[in-house]
Parts: sequence; C-alpha cells; structure tokens
Amino acid sequence: MINPNLHRQPVPLDSNQHRGVKIAVPITDWSLAGKLNAVFTAAVEFGDTCREFPIVFVKAGKDEQGNDEIAPIAVFGLVQDQNLYVAGERWRAQYMPAVLRLYPFCIGRLDAERFAICLDMAFKGVGSEGQALFDAEGKPMPLLEEVRKNMEAIEGEIQRTRLFGKKLQELGVLVDMRFDATLPDGKAHTVDGFLTVDEKKMQDLPDNVVGELHRTGVLALIHHHWVSLGNMRRLVDWHVERSAAAPAPAVAAAAANS
Repeated sequence: MINPNLHRQPVPLDSNQHRGVKIAVPITDWSLAGKLNAVFTAAVEFGDTCREFPIVFVKAGKDEQGNDEIAPIAVFGLVQDQNLYVAGERWRAQYMPAVLRLYPFCIGRLDAERFAICLDMAFKGVGSEGQALFDAEGKPMPLLEEVRKNMEAIEGEIQRTRLFGKKLQELGVLVDMRFDATLPDGKAHTVDGFLTVDEKKMQDLPDNVVGELHRTGVLALIHHHWVSLGNMRRLVDWHVERSAAAPAPAVAAAAANS
C-alpha cells in the first residue's frame, strides 16, 4: 500500500534495472515517517495495535460493485503531516504496524488479484552498500525473498480485513466520529473525518447476531477498536508536549536571521 507521506518515490522492482541495488537495513532512523499521520492496520494486528494507537475506520475507495470500502487505520497524529510516535530518529511505541515495518518496500497493486513489490528509491539507505536484492543472474536474494513472503502474508490479511469492513457496513453500526479536546491554553481541538463503531447500535443487535459475531471473532475486533480509542488522550498529551517544545514563530524567525 503506497502512502505519499512515506513512499516518496516508489518504483516496481525489476531484476535487470535494480540488479546492483543494495539496501541498508534494518532501519534505525524513523524520522523518515515524521509526516505519516496514519497507516493501515490489518484486523489480525488489532490486539497489538490497540495497546499503542487509536484505531478508527475510513472510507477507502470503491469495490467492484461501486460500494464504499472501509479500512481500519492506526492514528499517529492529531493534525495533518504530524506523527507523534516519531521523536527525533526514534519510534516511541513498542509496536509498529506491519505495513510500516515493510518500509522501504511497499505493495503496488496491479489488479484485484496481483501486486508488485515496489521500493522507495527516495530512501537514503538505497545504494551500493548493504544487503543485495538480486544476485548476479537476477535471482532474488534472501532479503527480497523474505520481503515477498511478508507481503504475501500482509496481502492475505488485507483481503480478510476488507471482509471485516464489509461486515460492519452490513450491520449498520458505523457512525461518524468526533473527538473534542480542550488544550491547556483553553483552545478547543477537534479530530473528525473518521468512522467508529457505535456502542448503542451494537447493543440493539439481536442476540443471535451478537452470538455469531462472537464466534467469528468480529466482536473481539470491535472491542479492540473501542479499547484503542483511549489512546486519543495520549495523542493529546504528546501534541501539547510537542507544541510547548516548539519555538514561538517570532523567536524562530529571529534565530534564522541572526
């Protein structure tokens, strides 16, 4: 999944064109994700994701029938181009969503059934040092084989997560989400544009439907989503912390001109 706030120059890998390319991994400088405000998180990750990040839902295009597709995302910041989980070069959370762990590689969809492995050529670790992607004959090296294996696993989880989104739509339990917070200076801050699962709508479902949701694991995913929303408070605290540490515009301008 290509995200322009992370993958600035994604290019499909080619065994001829990229035969001499090497990658310096593992990544230790996560400042490259400093403008990544949110990222897709698969349903299978919810148990880990909910402990660190708010999980909300967004509309993610249309399916083949023209219906809205729903995708869950892990939220990293309260304003555009803000990632509060990056402090300098360090990733602040214990967990990192799988799509982000794949970087500098990403999934480039060819059609409904096929995808290509893409590489962000803007990643500073792309060059002539590190681990090779292809051998002298153009065959994938172990690093690339591992990336392909991980991408195939993630692609399968993406498809299963889409089914989860469809189920939420069928149940009619998704509603617009609005989070209001009052900052220490008294200013109000609102986060909206997301969807959440409404507790009242869930309570109104017939018992037999709730029982089926429990048996299929959907109910557990919904509870993970609800638990994760408590992390919005963490984002507010970190947002305030970062805002307080930033120099005032006049001071910054004076420093730049000195």
